[in-house]
Amino acid sequence: MGLFTRERQTVPCTVTISHCFDELSAHVRFNDGSVVGPGDTVEVQGAEIMAPYGEVVSEDRTAIITRASGIERLWTRATGDFEFMELCEFSFSEEALS
Repeated sequence: MGLFTRERQTVPCTVTISHCFDELSAHVRFNDGSVVGPGDTVEVQGAEIMAPYGEVVSEDRTAIITRASGIERLWTRATGDFEFMELCEFSFSEEALS
């Protein structure tokens, strides 16, 4: 991996979509054991997957992992904590705004 260059990797994956009363989720598992690092992006190929209410759907797909360059990876690690803290500044309440 270069300091300024990105690498693309095509990997097989399994996409699992859950649309149930107690869970609404989407997960991607890389079938070859690939791991995504800071700054990497993942694009799953294929049409949108729709799970009817009350069901869990799994499909085998292909994903393209774009590996962050060395500089991007360092920047993501250095600034990631600050972005997380932005999420902590928000709160949710049942009070109506006036």
